[in-house]
Amino acid sequence: MAISGLTVAFDGQAALRGIDVTVAPGEALGMVGESGCGKSVTWLAALGLLPARARIGGSVTISGQELVGAPAALLDRVRGGRIAMIFQDPASSLNPVHRIGRQVTEALSLHRGMNGGAARAEAKRLFDQVGIPDAARRLDAYPHELSGGQNQRVMIAIALAGQPELLVADEPTTALDVTIQAQILELLQALRRETGMALVLISHDLGVVAEACDRVAVMYAGRIVEEAPVARLFDGAAHPYTQGLIGALPPIDGPRRPLAAIPGGVPEPWAMPPGCAFAPRCAHRAAVCDAALPDTRRVAPDHRAACTRVRTASAEMVPA
Repeated sequence: MAISGLTVAFDGQAALRGIDVTVAPGEALGMVGESGCGKSVTWLAALGLLPARARIGGSVTISGQELVGAPAALLDRVRGGRIAMIFQDPASSLNPVHRIGRQVTEALSLHRGMNGGAARAEAKRLFDQVGIPDAARRLDAYPHELSGGQNQRVMIAIALAGQPELLVADEPTTALDVTIQAQILELLQALRRETGMALVLISHDLGVVAEACDRVAVMYAGRIVEEAPVARLFDGAAHPYTQGLIGALPPIDGPRRPLAAIPGGVPEPWAMPPGCAFAPRCAHRAAVCDAALPDTRRVAPDHRAACTRVRTASAEMVPA
């Protein structure tokens, strides 16, 4: 899947300011950044799930098929079919008045044309696949009869019902305790290996991304400010914002120390600085940072960052 020059504006205020990212088949991409950076909006825009007042520009393609401005019939086939999305709160995603088995078989009917006993048998298989115990009986349960972790597994089962090429998981473990969080992440990894689907993991937790992803895109104020393979990003982050996020992680061992918080907050769309959006919070701010939006530079062939401080012998300008 390829996203190129994606922009989103609400009531004339830019929320996304040119997103360029690709997801290869079978790859796991992590998207990180503070709340309000545009991580979720990127994928809601890609799937045509934003309200009518949103103005979307740029291109989103899957196997060469354009999704921006595509007719509703095409998007209905893509959503839940070729691309599935898991939201962070299963309690607000599952219908409380319908049995969960019915909600899974509805997805099977829409995307695979399965009905009746065949759909129920496939729903049970999906429940077994995602690790829901006593799957046959759970098909007749209501969401309130399951724990938060089990409901999240139901959401994953619904997402898998359409046999997607790409699964977008938007903070799938936020409402879960750490033990269940680890189980859900292990499940997503196992499913990716078994099915060959690609995974986009949206998270605030750098530790989660480091464990589950191959590559990371760091977002700030509607832009991708740095993108690199996981190991390279953690060993040699180039953008001050990424360095700040990594520096704010608590140490696992060694002496205790105060956390290094990034001062300030993400600017609102209507109060965006004229140059680099991160400049007001950056310890390395210079006059050039306030003059214009920084270009994206290649730190290495597979590593890019949008900062004027990026200087290497092989630095090469790439489209922002």
